[in-house]
Amino acid sequence: MSETRTGLGVDSHRLVAGRPLILGGVEFESELGLDGHSDADVLTHAVIDALLGAAALGDIGTHFPDSDERWRGADSIDLLSKVAGMLIGAGFELVNVDATVIIEQPKIGPQREAIVERISGALGVEASRVNVKATTAEQIGAFGRGEGAGAVAVATLRTS
Repeated sequence: MSETRTGLGVDSHRLVAGRPLILGGVEFESELGLDGHSDADVLTHAVIDALLGAAALGDIGTHFPDSDERWRGADSIDLLSKVAGMLIGAGFELVNVDATVIIEQPKIGPQREAIVERISGALGVEASRVNVKATTAEQIGAFGRGEGAGAVAVATLRTS
């Protein structure tokens, strides 16, 4: 009998000069990028944690710790592909992913389809199983002041 599971992922990083801004595997034109051990792609990191949570396989730090130099500068879409393999190996099939990026600038809308394609491609599923949205923090708090960005993702898996 098939079992359905849901997981939640949340991530945030500071915006700093001298780093690329990568969201969902897509690089945006920006003077500021996200600071982190890997490429600091908050969107992909939230998706990874949602997937791992749904499968009860720990979290991103368990599998790709920032204390391990192998993951310095890692492409988060590559990490997502590795997680997809873990899910298949554990007997799970992706039902869907829904994610929201929280950032003041730049606007995500013009690159939304490219982001969905990168994430769905890494997961090996059709784009219709991945939804990405964006919102601002309405100038409230650190995100609203443009000091950082965050993302929240929910993933649903089914045992295969």
